[in-house]
Amino acid sequence: MLPAPAATAVPRHRGFHTLAYAHGRSLVDLLPTRTRAKTAAVLLLSTICCLSILLHLRTHVHSASTQEYLPRSQTANVLLSTIRRHRNLTNVNHLVLVPCHAIWKGVEAASRLDEENWILEPYQKGLGRVNVFLEHIIQGSSNLAISDARSLLVFSGGQTKSSSTFTESESYLRLALSAGLLEKSVLERTTTENHALDSYQNLLFSIARFHEYTGVYPKHITVVGYQFKQARFTDLHRRALRWPTDNFRYIGIDPDEDEQASRSSKDGELQNGYMPYSEDPYGCHSFLLIKRRRRNPFSRYHSYYTSAQELASLLDWCPDSGELDDSIFPGPLPWH
Repeated sequence: MLPAPAATAVPRHRGFHTLAYAHGRSLVDLLPTRTRAKTAAVLLLSTICCLSILLHLRTHVHSASTQEYLPRSQTANVLLSTIRRHRNLTNVNHLVLVPCHAIWKGVEAASRLDEENWILEPYQKGLGRVNVFLEHIIQGSSNLAISDARSLLVFSGGQTKSSSTFTESESYLRLALSAGLLEKSVLERTTTENHALDSYQNLLFSIARFHEYTGVYPKHITVVGYQFKQARFTDLHRRALRWPTDNFRYIGIDPDEDEQASRSSKDGELQNGYMPYSEDPYGCHSFLLIKRRRRNPFSRYHSYYTSAQELASLLDWCPDSGELDDSIFPGPLPWH
């Protein structure tokens, strides 16, 4: 009798694979019932885990894709819904800006000219600078703001000193209130800008704060500051913001210094202010950036991406260091 064909021969070793092969049945079919139930449960749990991971990834991707959208719209609406502006601000269009230069830590206005009640840099001491700070406040509040019912007075200066919890602007406002320089009608049109770390930010952030406080952008700007810093504001900062020349005014008041001290102030302004901003108009590189970091000991940052969204691109603008005309911000601005 001839042997059976090789294709139909059944091997002697009858393991699972052999049996499945011999009888045309799958491995699962040969498993005990309890084992098959456990296997099915494991497969079901694995499937659920995979679906959960995929759903999580989809949610994460969707969240990342809308990350830029939310702060500029939904989040902004939530934050701004808490704002209720004073009815006297509806016709305001004139920004009166007083850039701050130090922090008044005093309590009694009678001692406001005592340098011990101020936090000063070494170069500010003994030169009558405290007197001129008060003159800036008086000019902005008692003269300009009171004479123009459509003005908003803004003291601008951040929390620049590690030895004080006050911002420069809040200390100026406290001094103005303590000295009785703000009438009720002016007080309703007075606020602080608490984030600026240098003169460029004094101007830009005060425009943003104007919008944050009133809901509109100013049409006219008057800056009250040092006379020896006028060119920095009019020639550099104003041009960097493309603010119209006809709608910009600067009132300069210098301390009563002797000729040598006056020359020293002008030389210092040229070396530490005008020239650096001529090469870095937006103050975001090297020397000027280091000064900003040094003046921000509490790691503060502003709210104007939300409250002045039209300025977002300008707030972020940081061209390569170069001449002003080559790096001017080219984007749209609310005052153009």
